[in-house]
Amino acid sequence: MSELLPGQVLPLPDQVFTGPMVMDAKKMEEKLSPIELKRPPKKAPNVLLVMLDDVGFGASSAFGGPVAMPTAERLADAGLRYSRFHTTAICSPTRAAMLSGRNHHQVGMGQITETATPAPGYNSTRPNSCVPLPEILRQAGYNTAQFGKCHEVPVWESGPTGPFDHWPAFSGFEKFYGFIGGETNQWQPALIDGVTMIAPPDDPDYHLMPDLADKTIDYINQQKALTPDKPFFIYFAPGATHAPHHVPEEWIAKHKGQYDQGWDALREQTFEHQKALGVVPQDAVLTGRSEGIPAWDGVEDARKPILAHQMEVYAAFLEYADFHTGRVVDAVEKLGILDDTLVLYIIGDNGASAEGGLNGAFTLTTAANGGAEYEDLDYWKANIDKIGGPEAYNHYAVGWAHAMCTPYQWTKQVASHYGGTRNGTIVHWPASIAAKGEVRDQWHHVIDIAPTILELAGLAQPHTVNGVTQVPMHGVSMAYSFNEKQADERHHTQYFEIMGNRGIYHRGWTAQTRHRTPWDVVSAAPDFSDDVWELYDTTTDWTQSRDLSKENPGKLAELQQLFLIEATRYNVIPLDDRAAQRMNPEFAGRPTLVKGDTLRLYPGMTRLNENVAINVKNRSWSASAELILPDDGSADGAILAQGGRTGGWSFFAAAGNIGFHYNYCGLIRSTVISDRPIGRGEHQVRVEFAYAGGGIGRGGRATLYIDGAESGSADVVRTHPMYFSFDEGLDVGIDSGMPAYEGYVSSHGVFTGTINWAQVDLGLDDHSHMVDPEEWLQAAMRHQ
Repeated sequence: MSELLPGQVLPLPDQVFTGPMVMDAKKMEEKLSPIELKRPPKKAPNVLLVMLDDVGFGASSAFGGPVAMPTAERLADAGLRYSRFHTTAICSPTRAAMLSGRNHHQVGMGQITETATPAPGYNSTRPNSCVPLPEILRQAGYNTAQFGKCHEVPVWESGPTGPFDHWPAFSGFEKFYGFIGGETNQWQPALIDGVTMIAPPDDPDYHLMPDLADKTIDYINQQKALTPDKPFFIYFAPGATHAPHHVPEEWIAKHKGQYDQGWDALREQTFEHQKALGVVPQDAVLTGRSEGIPAWDGVEDARKPILAHQMEVYAAFLEYADFHTGRVVDAVEKLGILDDTLVLYIIGDNGASAEGGLNGAFTLTTAANGGAEYEDLDYWKANIDKIGGPEAYNHYAVGWAHAMCTPYQWTKQVASHYGGTRNGTIVHWPASIAAKGEVRDQWHHVIDIAPTILELAGLAQPHTVNGVTQVPMHGVSMAYSFNEKQADERHHTQYFEIMGNRGIYHRGWTAQTRHRTPWDVVSAAPDFSDDVWELYDTTTDWTQSRDLSKENPGKLAELQQLFLIEATRYNVIPLDDRAAQRMNPEFAGRPTLVKGDTLRLYPGMTRLNENVAINVKNRSWSASAELILPDDGSADGAILAQGGRTGGWSFFAAAGNIGFHYNYCGLIRSTVISDRPIGRGEHQVRVEFAYAGGGIGRGGRATLYIDGAESGSADVVRTHPMYFSFDEGLDVGIDSGMPAYEGYVSSHGVFTGTINWAQVDLGLDDHSHMVDPEEWLQAAMRHQ
């Protein structure tokens, strides 16, 4: 039937006019046919696709969880809850799979973009044979817009010079407002409008979540005012509740005392609510605490209030995200088009995140840079009231992540088990779905979203786009289940794989093996041949609680073979379980934007992320600049700065002197100020950082120079071996976002003199290859 639908070939070729023509338009006997506007079939609905971030199946009240989400509940009560909907277990792969309708390795997204390798399934580069859904809809006549997080741009293409082929604005979205990358500071986000970096408003109360909702509402109102006959496809992906868990204090206060019972009791309470709601069956079994997670009763009493507060902050962030999602839904309703709008609300792009470690993280960069030992109990006590605010970059403890994935085993990253991949999903479309408040148990996956939307829009899955033959979509439409509760499910087979955690679903059975533990960076990953496989019959064991691998080895072998077939078909092979090594582009083998040992910079170049700026870690380097100071010799502010409050450095001026500041994870700070002023007029200034050597993440000595003359020095105790920040960047003449140095006179350290140019030069003593990053990180964690 699909061959009869419009859109088999895109774009539709323009037709040459072949009718009669006269010299004088006034003498035409018949009017020419009117210019036809591009529109999809009349049945095509407006579509609002919502995807939250790092929310497990057991978090939302709409699926029995403890966090109030009235918007999700409202939509579910007037629509459908899908209780067996699945993601890939981590963000970039899930988003790439959803928008393309293909398995994540097929579109090069076997892991997050920051760990891309040259292997076809892991290169983070979507092939042009897999054109995404928004481009299909745009060419068919939809207005398309994305607001929020995009984590599908190859890191070497994420700079201000592009190329922009894989950015939302060139992937089918006519409007994009949000951020590129896995996470951003909610108080000072790295905002992109189209393909242009913009600064957030200079407002002390600014937060990204309401800003995204405001921009989405403005877009909807304008789109329906100007082109009411044209449907919209809006992808609202705010990035909440990925760390950092930032949320206004008044929302945190609403949750005070609600999690003092601890994560074990919370799992039991949630499980009972889930059964009462019908999103798990009455005979389901609550799985045990996953290996390595401490019992709440075993946690020292002095730490419990800190851990409970971490969960209060997370819950507040999730409720806050749902509230502002509700504002978008309200805007659609005010226009009188909510019932005719297909709303898909996917509560999480994977399971809840266990990346905060067993005790949580006040500053998340400490985990990757080996500094978690500084966040001891006394540190947490001294800073507990800052959690969730602009001085923190916080993440909750593993135990809470597991509780948010109730009733399943494991968490985000663990693609082998439903705790990592099962996410509550809501479909709301009263104009075409008769049922209200019903649960659908058909098994589905995120690759089913694109086929569903195309079917409901009356559009084909195109055979050819822009002259390129397309890989057929791997998903199946969910529409068959909308008005038929007992319909036989149509998604029969699905593989899973992230970081070696892998498994397969086939007609009710699952076989899987957990290869790595998300929070365990000490233990080396086992050889793949040593992995222990499990087997579950989910037709009788909903939660994967009874391992049948020893009772039914024949079935296990059958599914293991099926996994290998699917893995070979979709570019999963070669399996790659490297973690820290793949953060380093040289280890991983992916391109870097900046070549050579020198980077010349100019004013106006800001927030250049670490993947498009020169890498100064684990080696000696220098930063220099040519400045012009006024006649009084005054100068203040950043000359060059990289990173932010979570870690970085600043080469700056203060009261006419130059200075250098190194900030290790917000925990250890070193500052030196020159022993003499720069002076009026034109000067060259420089800081030289002499790396101590002996491995990665070591200290060094910073020395200042004014016109070639030494003018002060200081020791830096410790440096970042891996990264400063996932969202802050390298700035000229300003320290944007949350500043790396807290001593500026002006907001964001805007430089008060003139910078002709600035430059970063690398030394010859690169120590990155002296120690395997994985081995170094293991040693650092054992030291705690």
